Amino acid sequence: MPDHHDLLVVGECVADIVHLPGEAPRVHPGGSPANVAYGLARLGHRAVLLTQLGPDGNGRLIREHLVSGGVEVRTDGSTTATPSAAVTLDGAGRATYAFDITWDLAPVPVDRAPAHVHTGSIGAVAEPGSATVLDLLRAARPTATVSYDPNVRPALMGERAAAVRRVEECVGLSDLVKASDEDLEWLHPGEAPEQVAEHWLGLGPAAVLVTRGGDGALAVLPGGRIAVAAPEVEVVDTVGAGDAFMSGALHALAAHGLIGEGARERLRALDRDTVADVLRHAAASAAVTVSRAGASPPGAHELRAALAHN
Repeated sequence: MPDHHDLLVVGECVADIVHLPGEAPRVHPGGSPANVAYGLARLGHRAVLLTQLGPDGNGRLIREHLVSGGVEVRTDGSTTATPSAAVTLDGAGRATYAFDITWDLAPVPVDRAPAHVHTGSIGAVAEPGSATVLDLLRAARPTATVSYDPNVRPALMGERAAAVRRVEECVGLSDLVKASDEDLEWLHPGEAPEQVAEHWLGLGPAAVLVTRGGDGALAVLPGGRIAVAAPEVEVVDTVGAGDAFMSGALHALAAHGLIGEGARERLRALDRDTVADVLRHAAASAAVTVSRAGASPPGAHELRAALAHN
């Protein structure tokens, strides 16, 4: 069952302007943290998103989308234009992005202490707003668990060594980290993703989850590794797949009582069956999302059906 405490997500919203051959561009609400918040709300959680939205059509579209899914949207009052990304899909539904984004998030008081804080992507590394995000993580850690997904966007990461330092600072503040094999290969070229995950585990998290597309997912823990296969599904596109994986993982952790004050030590003593269950929920959530267009994560009943089917 979903918990009754806030899950706070901090990071960017992005208007994804999707270009398909022979069709007019379509605007979809996006941004990795926003997608995670939306996915959590769809699964029945109290999801609060701290973000920036401009006073423009794209900002109104994204806000309406998030609120319709049950997300409580908090902003810093910025009048900067809502970030956007031109999205191009290849024949296999894989997405590439060209961004137009400013991220200068100002501090915003949080009314209720969250049980869990999630961040990632552009919002956690793009200056000057990333400083606000890291301050919030440090302030939340005494009473909340923390998760992080670097969701690497090479065009926005700047020089690689500096990007690695920023990413690994976030890793060190987190209890759970999720990354794709492509993220890890960009950050540490020439190293196996599993080796990078082992290195990150030593920085502080209880577990590092690695997604591998059609090859499934892997959890790296102090006691070893656990892998699950990707559910068989006809892929429409991969937009939002990693974000649905993240929200599915957090949903499962909450069901096991592994988020919130006091959960950090329990996370460090995870048993293999629990980790496998978390991975199955995460992979099923991603599978539902890739089976339809855009970042459209499952509701709770859809996730249950997907788990039953697989």
